[in-house]
Amino acid sequence: MNIEQIDKENMPNHIAIIMDGNRTWAKQKNLDPKLGHKYGADTLENIVRYANKIGIKYLTVYAFSTENWNRTKEEVGALMILLQNYLKDFLNRADTENVRIRVLGDISQLSKSLQDSINNAIEKTKDNTGIIFNIAFNYGGRMEITNAVKNIAKLVKEGNLQIEDITEETISNNLYTAGIPDPDIVIRTSGQIRTSNFLPWQTVYSEYVFLQKNWPDFTKEDLLETIYTYQNRLIKKGR
Repeated sequence: MNIEQIDKENMPNHIAIIMDGNRTWAKQKNLDPKLGHKYGADTLENIVRYANKIGIKYLTVYAFSTENWNRTKEEVGALMILLQNYLKDFLNRADTENVRIRVLGDISQLSKSLQDSINNAIEKTKDNTGIIFNIAFNYGGRMEITNAVKNIAKLVKEGNLQIEDITEETISNNLYTAGIPDPDIVIRTSGQIRTSNFLPWQTVYSEYVFLQKNWPDFTKEDLLETIYTYQNRLIKKGR
């Protein structure tokens, strides 16, 4: 698959990815799970850069779920360090990459140094005009919706919103993804066929693509193949 086979006039605006299979990939190679996450981060860097190059406007990745706290302390610590190092390295290239970073999730539970790194990355890239790269970290879809309901209830309680005025748009505007269009495509690697609490409100009309390969093995060609699949599905639906 190459870029010439893609309809550049019908590109998806927003691609979301459940990056699954880092630990399985490492286990298959008799490597420490931490190395699986490291290679997964390298893959992500390549995909973000390429998605930006081919004109994708939004890329959202599931990096750390609220359920991931149940993993070993060592693995959780490694994931935190990996994100912090990733943000630091990325900011060294931010001006040339023209990528805008956003983080979706509750960062209040993270260490102060990681919170500072996240806020610094958001601030330094806020004026970039290329792809908007959303990192879902300490993210859970049900938690996101619950928090949105609480925010809306507070507005009603304070007299700033009438119950009869609550719409789907009201809910969307109180999610982490406020102002971001819903994903056109959701990709999940590793062969698992479930959504795992990832963007449940935003993906009700998304096209899903499930791949057998583990995330560290995901390539630019796989991204193009997914876009090609999406475009052909639209053709079959007459859209």
